[in-house]
Amino acid sequence: MSWMPDIEPKCPEAGNIDDIETLIVPRARDLGGFEVRRALPAPRRQMVGPFIFFDQMGPAEFIDEGGIDVRPHPHIGLATVTYLYQGEFQHRDSLGTNQMIYPGAVNWMVAGNGVTHSERTSAQTRAQPRHSLFGIQTWVALPEADEDKPATFEHQDKDALPFITGEGKQVRLILGNAWGERAPVRTFSEMFYADAVLLPGAKLPLPDNHEDRGLYVTEGSVLIAGQEFEAGQMMVFRPGDPITITAGERGARLMLLGGETLNGPRYISWNFVASSKEKLDAAKEAWIKGDFEHGRFRLPPGDDAEFIPFPGSSPSGH
Repeated sequence: MSWMPDIEPKCPEAGNIDDIETLIVPRARDLGGFEVRRALPAPRRQMVGPFIFFDQMGPAEFIDEGGIDVRPHPHIGLATVTYLYQGEFQHRDSLGTNQMIYPGAVNWMVAGNGVTHSERTSAQTRAQPRHSLFGIQTWVALPEADEDKPATFEHQDKDALPFITGEGKQVRLILGNAWGERAPVRTFSEMFYADAVLLPGAKLPLPDNHEDRGLYVTEGSVLIAGQEFEAGQMMVFRPGDPITITAGERGARLMLLGGETLNGPRYISWNFVASSKEKLDAAKEAWIKGDFEHGRFRLPPGDDAEFIPFPGSSPSGH
């Protein structure tokens, strides 16, 4: 735990309401007792820096052996980021990874040219009479030079991530660099991603060393130039302007994100991200073909009895 002068605002009221370039209010979707709010991609904003997908998972409460079962599915051209406030996931992938993740830690799976993974509530947690899940899942689009490289996986425990404190605030830096600190996860472009908890009235300056900057209010509310923004809203700010946010009367929990923009547009189809539509089509064909022994994609060892078919296609076995 450390205190950094950079986390204290140089100007208490820095920023004005016109500094908000885009305001995103995601719609909630009920997935059978489990709520998801998708902030990115949005109609008016596909990305914030390299972040191209942003989902709030829960909060959800499970009883009677309930839980989450995200069956094996593929990715290309991106890195997935799993970060939890409550609960746990068991991550398995086609690299042979079998990794539990708990609150405050980070799972960083770089899909590159192709990887398959699943995320499920563990058997141990399902055995409990009641348990909860609350967290954020994001995708980071890879630079064109890295999107065809082999897949990799990295896990960092909570204690390995920089934890910065200031007056009335605690910030855990998950990815990239900000406020004079750098997270240990290996990234492929300049970015920042952080979990901030603010007491009522606490002020937090946004990092000033990144081109794109945004924040998502997970709990409570924040004030910007006197206007209040509640939980479930994402704000994207104009580049270059000094921005300081103030926690509302109930305090706030935020995810802050951003970084340098990529060198061209990105295309999205299902779970695939790529710099060209041709790469998306090739990945789609490989998954539909279903040759998991000799083809482009493999199924995770220990979780290969089922998989998610491409939407609209006929499952080929399993």
